[in-house]
Amino acid sequence: MVSIDRVYQKVLALANKEQRGYITPQEFNLFADHAQMEIFEQYFYDLNQFKRLPGNDSEYADMVDILEDKISSFKQGPTTITDSAVISSLSSNIPSLFYRLSDINYNGKIVEEIKYEDYYKTQNAPLTKATSNRPVYFKKDNKIYFEPDLGDYSVHWIRKPSSPNWSYVVVNDKPLYNATSAVDFELHGSEEIELVYRILALAGVAIEKPQLTQVAAGLQGAQIQQEKQ
Repeated sequence: MVSIDRVYQKVLALANKEQRGYITPQEFNLFADHAQMEIFEQYFYDLNQFKRLPGNDSEYADMVDILEDKISSFKQGPTTITDSAVISSLSSNIPSLFYRLSDINYNGKIVEEIKYEDYYKTQNAPLTKATSNRPVYFKKDNKIYFEPDLGDYSVHWIRKPSSPNWSYVVVNDKPLYNATSAVDFELHGSEEIELVYRILALAGVAIEKPQLTQVAAGLQGAQIQQEKQ
């Protein structure tokens, strides 16, 4: 978790330095939600890239472990589904938070995903045909289809992080932080600085303060250089 109030105060401090502009709570909440989703979606892109790298370099392995750890808190399930289950029904109680499938199991066996376009080719060849020991699934029209249809399958899925909210009450025409109804960022604590820089960059575009975007880019570049040392 990352404190939304701490991020907001840092953003305001940097934005107000040298009179670069003020960011209202409403604007901040919009930027905060956008920045959080950008970072969250980047996890999966980076994880895919690192897993594709050849060899067993310990640095790459460490990055995979770190990313999987950051994603693990959003993993949900297991949920039982059957053939032709609508993907969005996996989270019928909170459909707005469903993000993507994680893995599907049948009797402890990982169910492999295949492309719909490859379904007939694989099922017509004895060596690649799905069996109860090697079940597969494909997605089509927002539904999941299993081969063979063995009944109940167990699925884990990834939910989206909840939208952050810097909640406040107005006192003497000024917004004061209301911790009781605020919603913190759900990202890993190490993302606090990245959130600040991304929100600053978004704010610079929205309030037409290119200097603010440049400051954010400079700070982010300095952070990246420091991490590489």
